[in-house]
Amino acid sequence: MPRPSGTVGRTAAPRRPALVGDRSGNTRWAWQHAYVTRLFWSDVLVVVMAVVLAQIVRFGEADLSAVGPVSEKNYVVVSACLIFAWIGTLALFRTRSRRVIGSGYDEYQRVISGTLRLFGTIAIAALVFKLDLARGYLAIALPVGLLALLLSRWGWRRVVAHKRAHGSYQTSVLVVGGERAVRLMTTTFQRGTSDGYRVVGVCVPRYAGAKGEHIDIDGHQIAIYGDERSVVSALAESGADTVVVTATETLGHEGIRDLVWELEPYEADLVVATGVVDVAGPRMEMRPVAGLPLIHVEKPSYHGAKRSGKRIFDLAFSLLAILILAPVFAAVALAIKVDSRGPVFYRSERIGLDGKPFGMLKFRSMVTDADKQVTTLMDRNEGAGLLFKMREDPRVTRVGKFIRRFSIDELPQFINVVCREMSVVGPRPPLRREVEAYDGVIRRRLLVRPGVTGLWQVSGRSDLSWDESVRLDLAYVENWSMVSDVLIIAKTLKAVVGSDGAY
Repeated sequence: MPRPSGTVGRTAAPRRPALVGDRSGNTRWAWQHAYVTRLFWSDVLVVVMAVVLAQIVRFGEADLSAVGPVSEKNYVVVSACLIFAWIGTLALFRTRSRRVIGSGYDEYQRVISGTLRLFGTIAIAALVFKLDLARGYLAIALPVGLLALLLSRWGWRRVVAHKRAHGSYQTSVLVVGGERAVRLMTTTFQRGTSDGYRVVGVCVPRYAGAKGEHIDIDGHQIAIYGDERSVVSALAESGADTVVVTATETLGHEGIRDLVWELEPYEADLVVATGVVDVAGPRMEMRPVAGLPLIHVEKPSYHGAKRSGKRIFDLAFSLLAILILAPVFAAVALAIKVDSRGPVFYRSERIGLDGKPFGMLKFRSMVTDADKQVTTLMDRNEGAGLLFKMREDPRVTRVGKFIRRFSIDELPQFINVVCREMSVVGPRPPLRREVEAYDGVIRRRLLVRPGVTGLWQVSGRSDLSWDESVRLDLAYVENWSMVSDVLIIAKTLKAVVGSDGAY
């Protein structure tokens, strides 16, 4: 097997390896270029429509063909300049970078930041140079254009997600690391199918086995292409377009530096895995120290202004939800009373903030003596870990089956939120017997109030394994923010309407 020398000085660049395409026959570079081009023209169309709409609404159609200085309310030139400036700002903030294709939060954040800074700059310039710009004109163009851009990006994200779900728009990854790292990478990428990463090969440092052996991971055969010196040749053989290095300690800083130069002539990205998992981007910051790029991970924040802001949001959201859903509450209560004997509400003990128990309210969806029947049904338990779940639970009433399907039985938990026992978004409310079995790590779930909804609700609900449910809860506790809460609420509405994982 040819082995690169690892030296920087070469008289001629090596032949670039041919990239193997995805199932649609396109390489990553081809589909990314086509996607970015379509995204550009989509942005142009949205911006033009928003600016033209603002001018028509503010000044009428007659002004569109007028010619004259700005002082005479001729906004044709102003509109043209705004369109070019807006498109240029979106490019300046790299909103169409292939690094954020389909990433969601990062892409939206760049669009919002670029647009707001553009209009902020215009406002400051108008004030400094005393430009007589119509505030109503800008007040229409900004919200309409920003909302349309976000909706457009959301639509394109759905296209990317659909393509990736069917095997296209993939990023092929060659992992430089040991078997454990490959298993972790493969499992993680399979879990995040919307990101479009798949492991196609591995180079194991100091590998002395025969070339062509495989690592079996959940039925997937990952080929071993040699050791850390075989990366360049492995690119051509595996068809990978991205190299992920996990064996940083084995390679050392000189080995990684040499690998960067080895990959320089090739159309391949190099990514160094930090080993830090389930930590959100805002908590990580790259800082060069003495020439070394170090990643600083900020501590999770459970107190202070962020927590006060979350409490205010919880109270306002819950009161509004109770007010709007009052007719639903009344209809469900009447249906429960007509369907079976017993109380309308069911109070279940849960463990809340700092391990304090509270009574979680739900609409009663089972017969009155359901708790006493658990022991007789344990042999039919389909739940994960310590959870008891059954898809066809004989204790569920007719009305209960309907309200559980659409999570209507959980609506009274907004009352728990008002009483400061729960939060709108948070970890899943645990039972006492679950908490008693927690180890030191899992107990971190109790550092924040349990939620009416959360990552567990939008990621499979009852279909999640116990380990996955715990991982999601801990990831939320470590990284929660107001932005993530709003996104989770939006995803919850979609999950509830689709009845995903509910039974």
